[in-house]
Amino acid sequence: MRTLTIEGLSREMVALRASKEIHDGTYVNLGIGIPTIVSNWIEGRDVILQAEIGMLKTGPLATGDQIDQDLINASCEPVTELSGACYFDIVESMSIIRGGHVDLAILGAFQVSEKGDFASWLNPDRGYPHGVGNIGGSMDLAVGAKRVIITMEHTAGNRPKIVKECTYPLTARGVVDLIITDLAVIQVTPHGLVLKEGYPGLTTDEIQAVTGARLTVAQDFKEIDL
Repeated sequence: MRTLTIEGLSREMVALRASKEIHDGTYVNLGIGIPTIVSNWIEGRDVILQAEIGMLKTGPLATGDQIDQDLINASCEPVTELSGACYFDIVESMSIIRGGHVDLAILGAFQVSEKGDFASWLNPDRGYPHGVGNIGGSMDLAVGAKRVIITMEHTAGNRPKIVKECTYPLTARGVVDLIITDLAVIQVTPHGLVLKEGYPGLTTDEIQAVTGARLTVAQDFKEIDL
């Protein structure tokens, strides 16, 4: 498998692209990693962010004098609170998730399969002897949210993260609707993966070369829409 020499989108731009999938009036949960940055791109919109630690209406990531260590997201990063923010215990928070009240979960992953399975909670290649991982609320979000988007880098080193079958321990099976990476936007369908958008300047063949599952190119394929 060939390695691309071009750099893809920054993590901030991947988060920006993901923010365009959020409709006003929706309840959204942002997972650890790139997803947390999405909160910086929805300021002023009618979007309700839910943090499974027990908060509704979290705002953008906090900086400088805004930082309050009692106000954090799932990544333990300081966040701001929006007007009308409210707080509750973890039992109520997980009831919101498990009850199907989250419209969209944007999560990170180590691997995503062509069937929409994904692995996000344990990386067996890190740490000794069994790897490093943390389940958190990802399994509940994966099955409780009405829609699931994965944001991540397209590859890890020279290895693809979008694969035919996941080899890491699964978080959930068949739940991913859309994959947004630094190189592409890929829709998961019952018939396989559809390449919808690509990094400017890359051909569809170049994107396929660093993808471990077969891609079908959409008829309306275009450059990543930012």
